[in-house]
Amino acid sequence: MASFSFGTGNAAKLLRIPLYAAGRIAALLIPRGDRWVFGCGAGIGDGALALHRIASEEGHRVLWLARSSRDADDAGALGIRTVPRDSLRGWWATIRAGVVVVTHGLGDVNRYGSSDAFVVQLWHGIPLKRIGLDSPITAQVPQGVPGAAVLRRLLTVLYRGAAQRIQVLPAASHRSRGRLESAFGLGDDRVVVTGEPRVDVLSAGTDQQRRTDAAQLLTRTGPVLAHQRVLLYAPTWRDGAPDPAVPTAAQWVDIVRLLEKHDAILFIRSHPLGEGAYAPPWSSGRVRMLNSDLLPDVTPALPRVDVLITDYSSMAYDVGLLAMPVVYLAPDADRYALERGFYGRYSDVAGDDSATDWETALDQLDAVLSDDAVRAERSARSAELSSHMHAYRDGQNARRVYQAIRARGIPAPKGAR
Repeated sequence: MASFSFGTGNAAKLLRIPLYAAGRIAALLIPRGDRWVFGCGAGIGDGALALHRIASEEGHRVLWLARSSRDADDAGALGIRTVPRDSLRGWWATIRAGVVVVTHGLGDVNRYGSSDAFVVQLWHGIPLKRIGLDSPITAQVPQGVPGAAVLRRLLTVLYRGAAQRIQVLPAASHRSRGRLESAFGLGDDRVVVTGEPRVDVLSAGTDQQRRTDAAQLLTRTGPVLAHQRVLLYAPTWRDGAPDPAVPTAAQWVDIVRLLEKHDAILFIRSHPLGEGAYAPPWSSGRVRMLNSDLLPDVTPALPRVDVLITDYSSMAYDVGLLAMPVVYLAPDADRYALERGFYGRYSDVAGDDSATDWETALDQLDAVLSDDAVRAERSARSAELSSHMHAYRDGQNARRVYQAIRARGIPAPKGAR
């Protein structure tokens, strides 16, 4: 079962309305300073880390709002100063901040201190599935709650109001820009095509350096030999529902048999908000978990991955920057399209040959790993998809976002030329 759903999260949000109101009043009385505060719902990483580096290099006063002691330790290893997000210091830092940078939502920083702040929402991937105001689950409430229809309308108003605080929302391309404008209810003056800072790491440096750095991240799970193939399975969170693609015991046998045939390792990256029985029923060194508690940001590890397996993850757009073959496994694509919805048709991304079960997916993986022509065709398809969704691939997306922030009236740090 998943550990979080929009229904339970929204119920908690409604109960916190008095605290939000108190924060709003405090924001009217407390002047903001020039510090930039950063938060990320996935940990120390993603686009927030890329933009933090630029702001720090430019001389701005920067501070990270740590969700946990793990965040604080990870930040400390990078020389990043933190305060606990949910502490009084975290609230004070947020309510005094001149710029607030988030990747998931305003809860990435102290949720009661962001009123009237200059908010930079980096988001965390090009939308394939519908999000925000475009998705019916955004305003979902638990079943059986009295006045559910009224509460859903209230939640929609609150979500739209929170989105209006966003001053800069980077888009990877003009196609992605339209989706973000719709999902957040923002105009094109706030959604800017700069490229996503989170994928700069896939373009900066040489191919060999990126691959070496990625391999070091993956060895947190154990040795990864230079000749071994690496597969990554990234299933999408289903808002409280179990993943229909969790393998059966018999399917695990077939999966491990394929891995042994090709001397491959399968890393499983389940969504941070969900839990699932993704591990085989016996110990196998060829199947390893790569959850966010081990590696908060998976993007820097992608250059060492040979094949991605996913259903609806925006990672499918990102790996095209590496021309990585993708095998799509989506047993519930038709139902997901009805309940959650996609931007465009799923087949526009996954093609007409997406697998609906592990047996078909394994056949496709076997072909990719065995046949150079099949691998080249899948690689070309992946690169073509990415070319339509990523306008930039020069490793300078974070720099362009910084310039967009400055262009909207945020001053240079004191003492800067």
